[in-house]
Amino acid sequence: MASSSSSFTMLLSAPNPSLSPSSSRTTLSTLSTTFLPTLSSSPSPSPFSPTAINRRRGKSLLVSAAAAGALQALIFDCDGVILESEHLHRQAYNDAFSHFNVRCSSSATEPLNWGLEFYDELQNRIGGGKPKMRWYFGEYGWPTSRIFETPPDNKEDREKLVDIIQDWKTERYKEIIKSGTVKPRPGVLRLMDETKASGKKLAICSAATKSSVILCLENLIGIERFQGLDCFLAGDDVKEKKPNPSIYLTAAKKLGVSGGDCLVVEDSVIGLQAATGAGMPCIITYTSSTANQDFKEAIAKFPDLSDVRLKDLEILLQSFVPAN
Repeated sequence: MASSSSSFTMLLSAPNPSLSPSSSRTTLSTLSTTFLPTLSSSPSPSPFSPTAINRRRGKSLLVSAAAAGALQALIFDCDGVILESEHLHRQAYNDAFSHFNVRCSSSATEPLNWGLEFYDELQNRIGGGKPKMRWYFGEYGWPTSRIFETPPDNKEDREKLVDIIQDWKTERYKEIIKSGTVKPRPGVLRLMDETKASGKKLAICSAATKSSVILCLENLIGIERFQGLDCFLAGDDVKEKKPNPSIYLTAAKKLGVSGGDCLVVEDSVIGLQAATGAGMPCIITYTSSTANQDFKEAIAKFPDLSDVRLKDLEILLQSFVPAN
């Protein structure tokens, strides 16, 4: 996992005080608290003008000087972009911990439960469910459970524990999605339709388990839109999770376009780092749990996509001047 170089430190505290390790072990990574102003609050000139774009974006975008170009492909993340899903994932994890009676301490009076604030920080710094659990159990102790009566003490058993919990969690998440209570975020479907109608390529790249992403997309964007994607990649398709750029590098290869002619839509600094690491400009549509992250490497930041049109994104990309 990539670390931020900011001087600000965000601590991940245990959701149960009895599970807290020493303070020297609780730092997952550092996170800058500086973030871009939203476009809706930008003064004249137009928020899509070259002057406004370059004033907002800061000086550290990792896109080569030759990268900026015409928009040929729009790539969406899934969780947090197409739907606000992190609270659903947290619910599914906690249900799994309860089902398997996962306890990280012999003195714990009830199964592990990841609190809201804790999970917000955890999911914003570690991509993928299995890496989250490996980190957590590594920090707070490998648990007892209905899977293993005593804490697993070798790599094979630990991986088995993580795999079983993750599989059960994925099925539980699917049940929640299929309930019909989850809706796509504003503007997402319209922007997808505009992209396809224009002849540009459309892709979705998610770090989540493929089976859960497919179910999510079929229920939220519809089977026809899903089957019409020019590229779909999930966490199962690459060896390294975001913020590693491999998923976006793979997408560019499959789409047959250069990174600079793609535009990525992400919601978190993890996804932003993955996109820029692949040489792709990125816009942010943030959620309540990611709004205060450091998005200085993004070319624009929006609360949602309800007022964003494809032509706006084309202007952004054409006006974008990469940092030296």
